[in-house]
Amino acid sequence: MVRYLRFFFELGVDTPLWPEDMDSEYGYPCDPELLPISAALRAELARLSERYQSSIDWKYPPNPSPWSGQEQQLFKEQARAALESLREELGEEWKVRDESLL
Repeated sequence: MVRYLRFFFELGVDTPLWPEDMDSEYGYPCDPELLPISAALRAELARLSERYQSSIDWKYPPNPSPWSGQEQQLFKEQARAALESLREELGEEWKVRDESLL
């Protein structure tokens, strides 16, 4: 049986993993502790999610991002690398759709 995850970062959320099924046994959003992935990858996903929270001006969210272009590019590269690691570690029993718009 193939399982499906969506990958995207959300403000105020500590994971970029979202099951297709809102009633998933993995939670909604997905609890990375329940996935068959390494502790290192779980830590990287948590770090990226925490970092993402600084991508907006919390005093006035419609303002442009406080991140420089270089910071944005670095985050994109790190998120893509984490996504590739996630797909590799989960294997063919999982399909992870990138919805990050990065």
